[in-house]
Amino acid sequence: MKLFESFKKGKFNIINRIVMAPMTRARNPNGIPNKMNAAYYRQRAGKNGAGLIITEGTAISPTSRGVLHIPGLYTDEQTEGWKLVTKAVHETGSKIFAQLWHVGRVSHTSIQPNGLAPVGASDLQAANSYAWGYDENGKENFVICSVPRALPTEEIKDIVANFADAAKNAIEADFDGVELHGANGYLIEQFLNPFTNNRTDTYGGSIENRSRFLLETIDACIDTIGADKVAIRLTPYGGLHELPHYDEIEATYEYLAKELSARNIAFIDIMDQKSRGSFAVPDGFLKRFRNWYDGIIILAGGMDKAKSEALIDDGIIDLAGFGEPFIANPDLVPRLKNDWPLTEPDRNLHYGGAANGYTDYLSYQHQNTEKETLVADETIH
Repeated sequence: MKLFESFKKGKFNIINRIVMAPMTRARNPNGIPNKMNAAYYRQRAGKNGAGLIITEGTAISPTSRGVLHIPGLYTDEQTEGWKLVTKAVHETGSKIFAQLWHVGRVSHTSIQPNGLAPVGASDLQAANSYAWGYDENGKENFVICSVPRALPTEEIKDIVANFADAAKNAIEADFDGVELHGANGYLIEQFLNPFTNNRTDTYGGSIENRSRFLLETIDACIDTIGADKVAIRLTPYGGLHELPHYDEIEATYEYLAKELSARNIAFIDIMDQKSRGSFAVPDGFLKRFRNWYDGIIILAGGMDKAKSEALIDDGIIDLAGFGEPFIANPDLVPRLKNDWPLTEPDRNLHYGGAANGYTDYLSYQHQNTEKETLVADETIH
């Protein structure tokens, strides 16, 4: 089964074709990764885990956050903290990329420096979407996204530089590379979509102009750390955070696929948002995307063993991304390989908190050991 075999293409080489997809866990009150984070990622790496781990979304600047308690990669302390994580993962034989995140308009004034408005491709509010910030009583809560401030043309270059600086810090922290978050209605995708991008400068209007911010950010990261260490997550046909469909979706992603292919980046990570209650990637799109892009393709979102193997065997994708199944199943790989049952996670423990619901999920074998112990105890008594 190819899914469980090692994979190599160019400089990219991992021990199996299973990827742990990025998942926000919000367990860094000061933004600095710690020993508990290192334990969490280590549990899901190596022979029982993913060949490649992509971290939770990681802030590139103080203004890039839309969720409290997420880690960052813009200070020396954060960079040092991530070294605990990368060391723990590398000791297992797995690779790890940092996902670089700017949420754009999907934020709230309560978590922006000095209470300023978040920035966006335009000043259009995501009025039915939520950030995780402070409510009117000063308590942590889901809060409606604030009205954003449209980025002036000259300020866009500052954010491009923030991405490149975070990429540099990632390599300093011994990551194998970075994945830009160009999906789920966050800043990069806000530029791509003409309904959230009403700009009249060189970053708005045509497909080429709306793609400019993405490609300039990719190029800045390539210039800083090298193309083989730069990747991106995309959600073609996605609708999260109020991104309507538009007539040029397919043409936009064809243009991006060809531009990114020419740059020889590490991989493109595509998410099918059907698993998040949004639009599904249409039938046939992935096959067409494969014809436009000759690099490594990851698909995440609602993946299972059978779907992963079929798409890999057909040459449509190279790697399969699993998100939520990894939360409660640190040993996901042997569970999939042996068709062992998966543990369902407690969604109330997904965000925030400490070890409970984070590092205390048991492997299948440990679960069975505990059951055997309980049975023995009952017999004795």
